[in-house]
Amino acid sequence: MKEEDPRSDTFALDERQRRLHEDLIDAYDEEVEMEVDDRLLDGAGVLSPEAREARKHYFRELFRLQGELVKLQDWIVATGHRLVVIFEGRDAAGKGGAIKRITQRLNPRVCRVAALPAPSDRERTQWYFQRYVAHLPAGGEMVLFDRSWYNRAGVERVMGFCSDDECEEFYRSVPEFEKMLVRSGIQILKYWFSITDEEQEIRFQARIKDPLKQWKLSPMDLESRRRWEAYTQAKEVMLQRSHIPEARWWVVQAVDKKRARLNCIHHLLSQVPYQEVEHPAITLPERVYNEDYIRNPVPAEMIVPEIY
Repeated sequence: MKEEDPRSDTFALDERQRRLHEDLIDAYDEEVEMEVDDRLLDGAGVLSPEAREARKHYFRELFRLQGELVKLQDWIVATGHRLVVIFEGRDAAGKGGAIKRITQRLNPRVCRVAALPAPSDRERTQWYFQRYVAHLPAGGEMVLFDRSWYNRAGVERVMGFCSDDECEEFYRSVPEFEKMLVRSGIQILKYWFSITDEEQEIRFQARIKDPLKQWKLSPMDLESRRRWEAYTQAKEVMLQRSHIPEARWWVVQAVDKKRARLNCIHHLLSQVPYQEVEHPAITLPERVYNEDYIRNPVPAEMIVPEIY
C-alpha cells in the first residue's frame, strides 16, 4: 500500500479532521470522558491503540495530581497560606480547561476562580488594580485568576481600550503592586499558556463547528485572530517588563492540552511547600429515631417527573 504523502491536501484534510475529533472528545467533562467507550471511538477511526493508552496514562496522572491538590488545599487551610495563580494566554489557549481540572476536586470555599467581565463605567474611573484587589485571597484561600490585571498589557493594549500612557503607567505600577502583595504574604504564580498560530486556528474552527462550544466565540475572539502578530508583540513586552523575582512568569507549552494541564498542575504543586495534613478519624454518628416522628408525604404535584 502506497504511503500517503504528508504534503498532500488529502493528508492535511485527514489530519485536520483527526484534530477536530480529538478536540471534541477533549471537551467532555472528565467523568463523561471516562465513560466514553474506546471501542466505539476506535471504530470511528478516532483513537489508535497508542492514543487509548495515552488517555489512560493521562487520567492516571490527572487523578494522582488532583489528589495532591486536595493535600495542598488542606495545607493552605491549616496554615492560612494565601495563594494567587494567574492564567494568561491567547484565546483558546486552554486556560479554562486547566483551571477546570485544578478546581474539579477542590472545595469552592477554599479555591475560588476570578473571571472578571469588562470593567463598568464606574470601574474605569477607579485605580486600575482596584477591582482586582477585592478578589484577592484571605488566609486559607487560593484564587485562580482566569485572566487578570494583565488584561491591560494584552487585550486592552491590542484593541485600543487603553492609551499608550495608561499602558506605560501599568508597566511602572505592576511590579510594585505585585511586590506589595508578596510582602503582605500572598504568593503569586503567573502562567502564560503558549499555542501556535495553527493550533489556535484549529481550536477556533472546532468551536465554530460544535454547537456546544459556539458560546465560547465572541467578536473579540475573532478580532484577536486577525491581530495575531499584535498580540505576539504585546505578550513579548509583557513577559519582559513584568517578570520579576517575586512573581515570575512561567510559560506552559499548551499545543497539547492534556500535557499542558498535567505540566501546569505538577509545576504549581512544586512551587508551594505544602505537606500532608493529618485529619482525625471520622465516625458517622448513629441516626436518632423518635417514636413520635411522623414523616409527611410530599404532594405529588411537587415531584419532578421521572423521565429517565
